[in-house]
Amino acid sequence: MQQANTNLVIRNPFGTLDVRAPNDSEVMDYAASTALAGDAADVNAAQWACIAASSDPLEGIWASRWNGGADPTIAGDTPDKWKEGRAEVRIAGERIYLRFDWDDGRRHGLIDAAREGTRLVGKYINLTNPAIMRPWVGRVVDAARIDGCFPNGRLDFRR
Repeated sequence: MQQANTNLVIRNPFGTLDVRAPNDSEVMDYAASTALAGDAADVNAAQWACIAASSDPLEGIWASRWNGGADPTIAGDTPDKWKEGRAEVRIAGERIYLRFDWDDGRRHGLIDAAREGTRLVGKYINLTNPAIMRPWVGRVVDAARIDGCFPNGRLDFRR
């Protein structure tokens, strides 16, 4: 039996399902109305991760956490609870990709974002349930902190 050539091209460096239309009007509208100060008052300012900083300012291993939605696969989860996990950041051309997990690695997500100085603008896809996609805006504060938000809550990264 011969495999059909689908001409499928995967953009992200992780080889997973790509985020569809990471620069669509929903993303641009959200980005236009969203600002992250990156200051000491931000909820991501306090150190909560214990990942050693890499020699690369962005690429490498990070810790991740998100809130603002309840994961129905996690017993007792509520929107205000943080879902923590591990993450990896990779850069491919003009795009930054942030792949992360939660629920002890049982759930996975991917962010595909364009870099605009210290600002990141893109979209998130839940790789475990690809029907879930949301605009996401981030701010690279430094080599150990990326503040991020989506319409329902936060999706942050720390080292």
